[in-house]
Amino acid sequence: MKTSKYIMSERLRLLSKRGSEFLGVDHPILGGAMSWLSESRLVSAISNAGGFGVIACGSLNPSDLEKEIEKTKKLTEHPFGVNLITMHPQLSDLIDCCIKQNISHVVLAGSIPSASSIFRLKTAGVKVIGFAPALSLAKRLIKSGLDALVIEGIEAGGHVGPVSTNVLAQEILPNINEVPIFVAGGIGRGEAMSFYLEMGASGVQMGTRFVCAHECIAHKNFKKAFLKANSRDAILSTQLDDRFPVIPVRSLKNKGTKLFLKRQQEVIKDFDNGKKTMPEAQLDIEHFWAGALKKAAIEGDIDTGSVMAGQSIGLIKKEQSLSEIINEFIVQADFKYNN
Repeated sequence: MKTSKYIMSERLRLLSKRGSEFLGVDHPILGGAMSWLSESRLVSAISNAGGFGVIACGSLNPSDLEKEIEKTKKLTEHPFGVNLITMHPQLSDLIDCCIKQNISHVVLAGSIPSASSIFRLKTAGVKVIGFAPALSLAKRLIKSGLDALVIEGIEAGGHVGPVSTNVLAQEILPNINEVPIFVAGGIGRGEAMSFYLEMGASGVQMGTRFVCAHECIAHKNFKKAFLKANSRDAILSTQLDDRFPVIPVRSLKNKGTKLFLKRQQEVIKDFDNGKKTMPEAQLDIEHFWAGALKKAAIEGDIDTGSVMAGQSIGLIKKEQSLSEIINEFIVQADFKYNN
């Protein structure tokens, strides 16, 4: 059953075919798994609008994940997937949950997925998707059995790699054709999708673009921050000392990002003065943002919480329904083919 009102041109349909058929949907648009936000309502809305919603398992335990999957099934008859963090202490049980619930696609994120995880999922008939931040790793992941890849550039929100989407696309798309590849990071308009489809991609992944959907449960303050922000407001976390690595995270600059710099300065000073050991100092820095995303996205503290967002945030102008967002996106993607 078709869920999108817009009728695509034959050219866009042809370019979209591989990704759409792989996902089993109208449009090759993966929902980026956003912790706290990619839950049953948003995920089902993406799938109902013709895209492919993905539940963000994050730190959920197997029982809670099962409940979330069941809630999603009640809201949509269309395909959706689950994103699992490979470092999760109950990963094996989470995989069992996905298999039990007949999830068609699982995204393995956070690190290189183990051969055993891939084997168990594929043996159960689940299509496995992983992230490839470089061509060499893309080839390695394909050999390990992955069914599709996501290449995500530094423009994305949340935890990111060091290379831009455009450069990754040029590095990987001309050299990989064995599996579908979905491009992510800074995707906010449909023209970007058609550009990458022409380069050989099978589709795109978007997260930031869906935050201001009516169906997204983000706090009103969180959405207001998105609507006010410019692309340059979404900055990477700053590392002050090479001795204490900081995982790159893209979020909106606010009081919290300034306090993080101050905290790093204090911790480095304490270490240099012998008041903290290196492990204690590193742990202190890492714990600064603990619970900060929920604080912003769900509780509405956009001053000291972490307002994770990609650079495409500057392209979001209003709240819309998911169906409006995806229809608008497809019309944009099809513009040059229909004109």
